[in-house]
Amino acid sequence: MAPWPPLAHNGRMPNAAYQDWASEAEERLLDAAVRLAPELGWHGHLIQRIGKDTGLSDADVELLLPRGASDLSALLSRRHDRKALEALEGIDAAQLKVRERIHAAVEARIDAAMADEAATKASGAYLAVPVHLPLALRLGWETSDKLWRWAGDEATDENHYSKRVILATVLATTLAARMIGGHEHARKHLSGRIDQVMAFEKWKATRAPKPSEWGKAAAELFGRMRYGPRHPDHAPPTP
Repeated sequence: MAPWPPLAHNGRMPNAAYQDWASEAEERLLDAAVRLAPELGWHGHLIQRIGKDTGLSDADVELLLPRGASDLSALLSRRHDRKALEALEGIDAAQLKVRERIHAAVEARIDAAMADEAATKASGAYLAVPVHLPLALRLGWETSDKLWRWAGDEATDENHYSKRVILATVLATTLAARMIGGHEHARKHLSGRIDQVMAFEKWKATRAPKPSEWGKAAAELFGRMRYGPRHPDHAPPTP
């Protein structure tokens, strides 16, 4: 591992030089983690070991991974995002139907994760612990946002958020299906989930309340859940 770059004359590290060093060091740490995860799992002991294997001091590792395994999980997820987008570079999303775009995007992301299967499983087990749920949700959101942007999504209303939440769920369940049942099982699962997403999007476009009516619709729904359907004879008097 290359040492830190030389300091500038004022004693501070040049920003560009530091960024280059940090990026290279993070990649080396992640490479070591992917290699050692099957043996060591995804926790503090792994962090200590990858520091030694890459020749970094404890201070360097603390600087690069201040939250330990959580930062390592983020690095792994973002590497898989990059690999997925690289695999999608040869596909012209504009020539595909939305269903086909999502299918291609999810498959590319799942393939990227499965290329590091043992590390993906170890990191997934770490993120499944309730205390790490906020990080898991944030990483899922980041991934789905990148894939939707590749697919050409330009929504800025509530659809921007609903699409990303739904796709994050599709990604998580499809990855689980791939790990449990293999590639073909995951493809069938993905096709079924996309059918459901398309049906939901159609419902939103044709039957869902307008944004200005969501509050009223939600209030009516919760009222029915609590009190049951309102009988016409019990309607409040007209003012």
